[in-house]
Amino acid sequence: MKYSKIVLAGGNGYLGSVLINHFKPMADEIIILSRKRYINKENVRTVLWDGRNKGEWIECLHGADLLVNLCGKNVNCRYTERNKTEIIQSRVLPTTLLGNAIESMSAPPKVWINVTSATIYRHAEDHPQDESTGEIGYGFSINVCRKWEESFFASSTPATRKIALRMGIVLGRTDGVFPRLMNLVRAGFGGKQGNGSQMISWVHEQDAARVIEWLIENQLEGIINCTAPGAINNNEFMKILRKSYGIPFGLPMPYWLLELGAMIIGTETELIIKSRWVQPQRLLDGGYKFMFTGASHAIHDILSLSRKSV
Repeated sequence: MKYSKIVLAGGNGYLGSVLINHFKPMADEIIILSRKRYINKENVRTVLWDGRNKGEWIECLHGADLLVNLCGKNVNCRYTERNKTEIIQSRVLPTTLLGNAIESMSAPPKVWINVTSATIYRHAEDHPQDESTGEIGYGFSINVCRKWEESFFASSTPATRKIALRMGIVLGRTDGVFPRLMNLVRAGFGGKQGNGSQMISWVHEQDAARVIEWLIENQLEGIINCTAPGAINNNEFMKILRKSYGIPFGLPMPYWLLELGAMIIGTETELIIKSRWVQPQRLLDGGYKFMFTGASHAIHDILSLSRKSV
């Protein structure tokens, strides 16, 4: 096996399942730190933790080749004061806890990747935001990202290489944004959302996993953007979705309708309207080769897998 132990904190969500499938053939053991039982099969097992207190779970980190922290309440909700508090605490508390645990370990994980968010950058329709020149935005979502990354870098872990991986919108067939957008297309609402000019910085789920594997083997650290280099605006993205699915027309969703819909389904329009134009400059400079650089190629791949699984 290529790796002896990989630990996924909060690995019982969508991206966690992608990483499990990717690393399972190449690791002796994959450990999921979770608040509830998730998987105990073959070389994958769940260890319970609450994300707030030290416990026997710390032993799982000893000698790990990789720790990936995926903890965080889903932001697809209304930003009530209660939800805001939970969104921040569900990220900051586990990150601080992991840092405190690693600081006191004799054999800490070799690499610690905290999967944060590319939404930390400002609303950008003029040019892409990279790691060195990108401008941090403002508002609640950005505040979450700031506190998240501050808690990550606050711990002193000289024997553990740390990476804040600013992840874009992960595209895959089983969960996340893609199936929900396809539901809109099938229902005839696959037109542009808002004015359609907002940029979408996406990454195919296979590249999201491959980037993490690549980072284990390459000595990068600090802040790294994880998005495909082929960002695209919402209007063009929805056109590709419709064409790929064989639906020629989709009703547009103006801002007022998005606001109404967001209230009905309990989410925020910011998640759709904000323009995220992010460039993975450090990955490109480091020599990572993306499998999927264009949205059309990625969408066709995901849909072909979906049809094969039916």
